[in-house]
Amino acid sequence: MDIEAYIIVPEGLPVTLSSSAALKLSALAMSVLALAGCSRQGEIDSTGGIVTVRSSCPVAAVPAMTGDITLFNPSGSTDASAIDVVAEVTNVRSTCQDAGEDFYTEATFDVHASRRDASGARQVTLPYFSTVVRGGSNVVAKRVGQVTLNFAAGEYRASTSAKASSYVNRAAASLPADLLEKIRGKRKAGDIDAATDPLSTPEARAALQSTSFELLVGFNLTPDQFRYNATR
Repeated sequence: MDIEAYIIVPEGLPVTLSSSAALKLSALAMSVLALAGCSRQGEIDSTGGIVTVRSSCPVAAVPAMTGDITLFNPSGSTDASAIDVVAEVTNVRSTCQDAGEDFYTEATFDVHASRRDASGARQVTLPYFSTVVRGGSNVVAKRVGQVTLNFAAGEYRASTSAKASSYVNRAAASLPADLLEKIRGKRKAGDIDAATDPLSTPEARAALQSTSFELLVGFNLTPDQFRYNATR
């Protein structure tokens, strides 16, 4: 299944859309935010610091209230007896690769559906969205695609899968060099900044937020469908 691709560029530059691949999402690369370089994540290194790892890969997730969709027949009813087709987005997974100056991420997900009447073969097409979000709230790019489920005659259930992917410029997903130096720098007991978390400053928090990306996928619901999900 093909949908337009997103190219995410450094902040301040325009977002360009290409065609072909599946949605081109955001980010990858592992940046070590640690006091030492040889220890594994979660270990205490020789200086007494805790080693932790920050990934520049976007978190792939389904926003609340958009992971399932219900079709009714007749369409104007929301009674349980009128439920026609129910579908859900599940098994969202993502992988990351280094693509030179860019980070490449691909996310896949499954759509499972069930229907009330299995008397004949049926094809159901449902709209879904793929959105790249930066910093938790800034929608960088969004596309609406379609996923098609084919119910065989006599079958109540059908499944299919889709994917979304993205390239993100390394500069857009990487922490500034001066901040990395502060984070990685060794501190000795008694130093003025020894007890200060370098990630606690407003500048550090802003930088972490700006270089964080999410890939959100879900059904592209109508207002009535979203209201039904929120109130049922």
